[in-house]
Amino acid sequence: MTANVSSPTADRLERTIETIVDPGIIGITVRFHDEQGGWVGSAGAAELGGDAKPPADGHIRIGSNTKTFTATLVLQLVAEGRIGLDDPVTDHLPELGIDERITVRMLLRQTSGLFNFTGEVYEDGSVVLGIPMPYGPHGKEWLNNRFKTYRPQELVELALSKPARFEPGTGWSYSNTNYVLARMLIEKVTGRTVTEEMQRLILTRLGMSHTVVPHGAEIAEPHAHAYYRYDEDGEPRTVDITRQNPSWVSAGGDMISTTEDLHTFIAALTAGKLLPDELREEMFTPHATGIPGMDYGLGVFLLTTDDGATVISHNGASAGHAALMYATPDGAKTLTAALNCVDDSNLTVAAAFQRAQHRLLNEVFGGGQAA
Repeated sequence: MTANVSSPTADRLERTIETIVDPGIIGITVRFHDEQGGWVGSAGAAELGGDAKPPADGHIRIGSNTKTFTATLVLQLVAEGRIGLDDPVTDHLPELGIDERITVRMLLRQTSGLFNFTGEVYEDGSVVLGIPMPYGPHGKEWLNNRFKTYRPQELVELALSKPARFEPGTGWSYSNTNYVLARMLIEKVTGRTVTEEMQRLILTRLGMSHTVVPHGAEIAEPHAHAYYRYDEDGEPRTVDITRQNPSWVSAGGDMISTTEDLHTFIAALTAGKLLPDELREEMFTPHATGIPGMDYGLGVFLLTTDDGATVISHNGASAGHAALMYATPDGAKTLTAALNCVDDSNLTVAAAFQRAQHRLLNEVFGGGQAA
């Protein structure tokens, strides 16, 4: 444990993370910063059956935290005059045949209505499957093909082959398709890869040397290990899935980072160091999701704590790894975390993951809900 914040805060966080480790969550690293300083601590193990705790500076697959990076990039291009928030997406990507009513803002706000290529669960309980993914009936298929490379366009084309969930702008629904389109938009209007633009506008600018948009299955050392459990011939088996190709989710959740880099990013974003004030305000303007205490801006969730405070957040899971990212709207207080888990097709670890989010949010920001 490393700390230079007040000992009560450090002691409280240390006790909390020890309670989060359970049979599904193997290990956790938490980093906290406020005006008094910072604290980082780990609990549990970096590997199943091991004694070493997860590394404090370990690399982690950050899942849907990627969406906040992607949204920030789009807004930076808006600031440069390369694109408009209310531009029809089809003006920039005419080859896809997207509904001309869908705007760039709708992609970032999750109000386009486009089918989620990783599958949809509807209000009546019906399910329409998308590509094979770690969760649901295609879990074993995903496992056997976890090194496969998907092109962003084929993910979008699959989504466009399905009926839209609702008319553009008339509802809210979390869809990875929106953010793969945002990635394609970035590359189309700049003529450069999203990796190059991420480096130019965010990573180099903030000195984030441990954050990457990966190409292939590798993840740099040090890192905690990710696992997947499945049944074979009636017997439970667990396999290490630390190496996996995240192209199946693309800009919906493919990036790799560390808790320190996530802190650097969310602190800079909320403090106004990455976007002009008017675009930062656009990003943090709440739009109702229908989930109590949880609104959505442009690539961020806006959580309302039990005492009425607002917390800017995005969390993400990526088959055996998960990452949490929270900040006050002025960036003065942040919490970032990395978890390594045993995942399965039934999302057995989901309840423990939700409890971990609630516990940490409660301890640091005074209550509320986590996305």
